[in-house]
Amino acid sequence: MTLGIILVINPKNTSSKIAVYKDSKLCFLKTIKYTDEQIAACGTIPGQLEMRKNAILQELKDNDININKLKIVIARGGLVKPVKSGVYEVNDRMREDLLKGVMGMHATNLGGIIAADIAALNNAKAIIADPVVVDELEEVARISGHPLFERKSIFHALNQKVVARKYAKSINRKYDELGLLVVHAGGGGISVGAHKNGKVVDTNQAFDGDGPFSIERAGTLPAGDLVKLCFSGKYSEKEVMEMITAKGGLYGYLGTTSLTTIEKRIAEGDEKAAFIMYAMAYQLAKEIGGMCTVLDGKPDAIILSGELFNNSNFTRDLSRKIEKIAPIALYPDENEVDALAMNAIGVMKGEIEVLQYS
Repeated sequence: MTLGIILVINPKNTSSKIAVYKDSKLCFLKTIKYTDEQIAACGTIPGQLEMRKNAILQELKDNDININKLKIVIARGGLVKPVKSGVYEVNDRMREDLLKGVMGMHATNLGGIIAADIAALNNAKAIIADPVVVDELEEVARISGHPLFERKSIFHALNQKVVARKYAKSINRKYDELGLLVVHAGGGGISVGAHKNGKVVDTNQAFDGDGPFSIERAGTLPAGDLVKLCFSGKYSEKEVMEMITAKGGLYGYLGTTSLTTIEKRIAEGDEKAAFIMYAMAYQLAKEIGGMCTVLDGKPDAIILSGELFNNSNFTRDLSRKIEKIAPIALYPDENEVDALAMNAIGVMKGEIEVLQYS
């Protein structure tokens, strides 16, 4: 079946991963990396727009990829307003909210804008799929413990939805018939979602909030100690946020985000590295156990997705703590590029409706 050419764009903090699919088959994959100096010279994340877009266009040109033949440009969705799960056209309202950062500012905010700019060169369709702000929470899940604070739904919606549907298909069941606990542990935070009847009714706020610590995020911290640190006068707001979102977790304890380096240190007898990796599995197991109660203690399966599960020791330590809860399904190589491509292919085949953001 001839579908056409799809360009996938996934902006990260210091890189942009792009992929080209022709008739549903991957034919080009590239990670464009930016130096610290290039990022700093742009000033703000919106200031990076032209640099990132031009780098993508140049990469496509250098590899003889004709942008005039693109049918769909799909990007990882950024921090727009809370939306229901689905695929959305990048319209003027979305562009405005991405630049404004209505729910926060992250490199992924540039994805939809770059997609729209490139699509406009050939009248192609620009879309995003299941942005991180997909909100299907039950009302009780929003209660925090103080009326000034409400729990928010910011998590790996794209990754979680794709693997949940894949798992359902693998056992010949419908996604909206199952109760699933889905974990995504990639290069950033770790999110755990309770999927009930096709909706993520509860999840930890993995962007800059609660949950287990991860490769670079601190996760839930002791609230009292955090308040005291904020008012100690030693750190700026920016520095505290960096501790939580970029300099916590494995990086904070071990000084690196490289799992390969950490594995090597453990193999050479580094007891601290081994202990911190075990502590991360311990915290994630607690999060899964707690989220299990949302499904009345009877999930149909626990799905583990993301690159962290390529680490056999971590996966073993976690599995030993949760294997009695429900069957475990492992999808370690599931990534945003594949997930985005699957959504774009679904649009091309007429299986997925493109919604309007408002």
